[in-house]
Amino acid sequence: MATETKGLANEVKTVAVIGAGLIGCSWASLFAASGRRVHVYDSRPDAAKVMEDFWVSVKPTLIELGLANAETTPDLEVFNTLADAVTGADFIQECIPERLDMKRELYSAMEPVLAPHAIIATSSSGLKLSDLQEGLKDPGRIIIAHPFNPPHLIPLVELYGNELTAAGVLETSGAFYESCGKVVITLKREVLAHVANRLQAALWREAIHLVTEGVASLKDINTAVSAGPGLRWAVMGPHMLLNLGGGEGGLRAYCEQFHDSYHTWWDDLGKPQLTPQTIDALVDGLREEIGERDYASLRQERDDKLVAILAAMKQVDAART
Repeated sequence: MATETKGLANEVKTVAVIGAGLIGCSWASLFAASGRRVHVYDSRPDAAKVMEDFWVSVKPTLIELGLANAETTPDLEVFNTLADAVTGADFIQECIPERLDMKRELYSAMEPVLAPHAIIATSSSGLKLSDLQEGLKDPGRIIIAHPFNPPHLIPLVELYGNELTAAGVLETSGAFYESCGKVVITLKREVLAHVANRLQAALWREAIHLVTEGVASLKDINTAVSAGPGLRWAVMGPHMLLNLGGGEGGLRAYCEQFHDSYHTWWDDLGKPQLTPQTIDALVDGLREEIGERDYASLRQERDDKLVAILAAMKQVDAART
């Protein structure tokens, strides 16, 4: 099976990344670090400089994660036209803004110059695949492949294909992403926002409610997650963790003990809206927590801590094998 998976991954030699924003540059850097030829397209005139600066900034992190080394030189080119970028590509990672009309227009422009075997993987965080397939002559080559920001660091990628998806597309895509160090999950049916964003939205909704109801400061609510359940969620998912919480009786024992409590808590959860007043309250609370730190330093802090967590988990996994 490992040999078969490696063979599928080897089918992807040239990758086109469409959109050189944070997600696109992150994807392109990861693909380049894996040894692939990477084509990048973005309509901005400074796209090549943006991509070059991003690679320089993340290369040390990729080295620390074992995804690159000091001698790694990206085989990466930024193109001025969409057609040049996607011609000859085996795999296209689409990373343009989350607008259905823009994505459909892009796919229509790409399709005439795509290789017959090429796969289009959209990074869309919430659009439905069935909507994205409309208008395509060959809808079987496009799939959902949603990362978590930043893709070069966070391992997760969510895959989804439907009844129109061509045979082998999901398998080839999954093998390709795994060869780049990603952890792949596959959705069984279509749902808005996929899996991880729905979970994130549920938690954030209650975090907003706690702020607007004056239960605690925004800073303390952030700390309640990062210093509490967030640490556990980094190593195991909620069902597995609560299985452990049930002791020898496992998840069944936990549910039997706490079902009434959870029903009461669920009924009491808030349903806030992102009104101007709510947004102001969130921004004001966050400003107090951020203090004098700027965006670059916050991003570096996040990345440093993520690398440390990933390295520690890798070390533990290696010790257990």
